[in-house]
Parts: sequence; C-alpha cells; structure tokens
Amino acid sequence: MDAHNWAPMAIIAADVVALEVSLGIGLALRRALSNWFTATVGLEQYLAVAIGILLLPLVHYQLGLYPGYMLGPVERLRRRTLATLAVFGGLVAWDNLVARGVLSRGVLLGTFVFALVLPSLAETATRMALVRHGRWGISAVVLGAGETGQLLARTLRDTPQLGLKPIAFLDNRPEAWNTRLEDVPVAGPLGLAVDFETRAEAAIVVLSDLRNDEASGLLYELNFPRVIVIPDLAGIASLWVSARDLSGGAGGGCLGLEIKKNLLVRHNHVLKRMMDQSVALPLFLVSIPIIAIAAIWIKFASRGPVFYRQIREGLGGQRVAVWKLRTMYADAGRLLDQWLDRYPEDRAHWLRYFKLRHDPRVLPGIGKLLRRTSLDELPQLWSVLRGEMSLVGPRPLPDYHLEQFSNEFRTLRTRVVPGLTGLWQVSARSEGDLKVLESLDTYYIRNWSPWLDLYILARTVKVVLLGDGAY
Repeated sequence: MDAHNWAPMAIIAADVVALEVSLGIGLALRRALSNWFTATVGLEQYLAVAIGILLLPLVHYQLGLYPGYMLGPVERLRRRTLATLAVFGGLVAWDNLVARGVLSRGVLLGTFVFALVLPSLAETATRMALVRHGRWGISAVVLGAGETGQLLARTLRDTPQLGLKPIAFLDNRPEAWNTRLEDVPVAGPLGLAVDFETRAEAAIVVLSDLRNDEASGLLYELNFPRVIVIPDLAGIASLWVSARDLSGGAGGGCLGLEIKKNLLVRHNHVLKRMMDQSVALPLFLVSIPIIAIAAIWIKFASRGPVFYRQIREGLGGQRVAVWKLRTMYADAGRLLDQWLDRYPEDRAHWLRYFKLRHDPRVLPGIGKLLRRTSLDELPQLWSVLRGEMSLVGPRPLPDYHLEQFSNEFRTLRTRVVPGLTGLWQVSARSEGDLKVLESLDTYYIRNWSPWLDLYILARTVKVVLLGDGAY
C-alpha cells in the first residue's frame, strides 16, 4: 500500500478508535454517577450510541478530512468541531423525535465532551507518525522558481503536515536550470510539466513568479489531478478567503476571491469576549493558590515587590497596565547593563531578540521556573477579566521593543486587544527574532477568527507543559 492509501486509512482507524474510547469514558462516567441516577444503561442503549457515533467518520470523509492534505490545523479544527456538533445534535434530535428515548443522555453527553478532543489528538499523533515514516503527503511540482516559489517550497518543507512534497521546480529562466533551490531541483522550463504528470499528483502555479503570457494558457494545459494557483496577493488575509463565481449564471467565468475581514464583524468580537470570560474566570480562580505560593517564594528569594507592573500599548493605542509575578532582581536594569558591558557578544543577541539565554537579571530557582513555565503571566488573567487583555492576541510589548518596528506594524497591532498568549508564543517563543514576531503577529491579525484562537490556546497548553523555547 503506497503513502497515498496509507494516510486516509490510518486516520480513519484513529478516528474510530478515539470515538469508541470516548464512548467508553462516557459510559464509565455515567456508571460512576449511577448513585445520582435511577435509570441504568442497558446494552441496547450502549450499542445505539456506539453505532450512532460512527456517523462522524462519514461526515469527516465528506468534509475532506481523510486524509486532509492542504488543510491547515485551524481549518481541520473548525471542520472537526462543527462536524461533531452536527452529528451529536442529530443524534439527540433523532432520539427525541423518532426513537423516543432509546439513547442514554448521560452516556451521550460524556461521549460528546471527549469526542471533541480525543479524535483531534489521535489524528495529530497519527499524522506525525505518518510523516516520520514517509507515509504522509503527495508529490507536487512547483511552476515558478522566484522568491514566492522558493518561500512556498520552504514553507511546505517546514510544515510537512500540509501534505505537499515539492519534487521539482519548473521555470523558463535558463540560469536557474540544473540548480537546487530550497533543496528542490530546478528541472527545466515550464514545458516539461507534461513529463511530471505521472510523477506528481499536484501542480502549484506561482503567478507572481511567471509572466502573464506564460500563465495565460498554462492553467488549461495542465493535466494534474490537483492544480493549485498561488495568486499574486502578498500581504492579504489568507486563512478565510473563499472563491466566488461572479458570472451570475450567464457565462463568462468571472472568478472572484472574497476576503473576510473578521476583525470588522461585531459578533466575532462578542464571541471572543465570551470565550475570554468563560475560560479566564475558572483559570483565575485556580491560579490564586499558585500565585500565593510563588509570591512567598519570591519574597524569600529577593527583597522587593512580589508583582511587576509595566505600562504598555493596548487596543487603539491606549495604555494598559501589564502585571506579572516578579522574576528578576529589583535592580535588573543595572545588572543587564553590567552584563552587556562585560559580554559585548551578547549585545547583538539582545538587540535582535530582547532576551538572553543566561540572563543575569533572573532570580535563581523561582525566577527561572516561572519564566520557563510562563506562570509569571498568571496575574494577567485579571486583566483579561477586566477586558484590557484577551486570552489570545499579540503580546503587549514594552516601548523599547515597539520602537524597533515600523509605524505601519505598530498601528496594525493596535487593531486587536493584546493577548496573554499568541501565535508567536506557541510557534517561536524565545527563538523568534523581531522579524519572526512581526510576521506571526501580522498573520494573526489579518487572519483572526475564534478557531485560530482555539488552536493557539490548545498549542499554549503543550508549550507551557513542555517549556518549549523559553528561557
């Protein structure tokens, strides 16, 4: 069985197993709570739920999730969540309107809660295993070897979960032939595309790297099962773009791209605020004893206040107070100046990242622990509850940090509420320089959605637990 057949079968199997495990946990919870319920769960009810939830893989198949090539993690999360809501909602409706109470409501509810999480985790683990063993993805030939084509190849190489594996560039510039760009060979001119129709399943046409006369007839001549066109629209939102037929049914084939400006949709802001409140409140209550223990430890480790407060830039350019548990000595500024004078080789690193791997300002023990686990940020949950910050968004940066960016980027950042965590924190963290931070923040702001927030929150849990990239 080749990689193209392995991938969907493996993910279907992972989905089925994860769903049945979810059912098993739901049944166990229902039986554990049997003292509060008089009704028991019979075999008929269990089998009805077990069969009913198998509708979900069928819906996943219709949504293109098997195997899900070319779907980013945010889009996969969106499709899986909506499919789960639809299937379980349908089961409840069928039970109420047709079967008249065949299904156990307690088992169904418990299964639903875990079915929102476990299949996605199983899919991610399965995909990672397939990638490691070379069983994931389809081969693709990239038409256009300019800057955009090379950037695309680099992105596909660094994010193999997208499932596109470039095997060759084609470009009409002779000077590029017989070279390797981003470790991908430039095989020759665009006319060789026909030779790759049996070797690659996808062709990626990079319009910005081609002349108009080269691209005009190319799309009609390509006979690949999948043809992907990368438009020359650098810098616009990319996550929520939809194709629209504007011919009105009268012919003409007028294709339009609808770019959804999610930041301008009011109900999205209301939904984001509701998400913030519903998640931040229980987290804040749980964090109170952790903050108290850390505060006592800080007091023993260093004289000075327990909390550190800094005024930073927030929504609309307004100034907001950002609170943290203090992780540095009270005279941190002096210690930093002394260190950079003593080790000038660290100055360039500081000016690029505004972080030091061996920071003399950080308190031993408690300071390093809080920074590595990001627990020093817990007081900001209060700012989230007050509406000054959001759970997810561009991090509010100190003024000396913001001064390194252009006015355009600083203005763009003020269009959203600053966040406790963000795309930069879960993607690059301390290893990402100012250029990476600007790129990731720009992507988040232009592609914002509740689904992207959910994805970042899920990634944040992993980053905090493992302490990835923090120092």
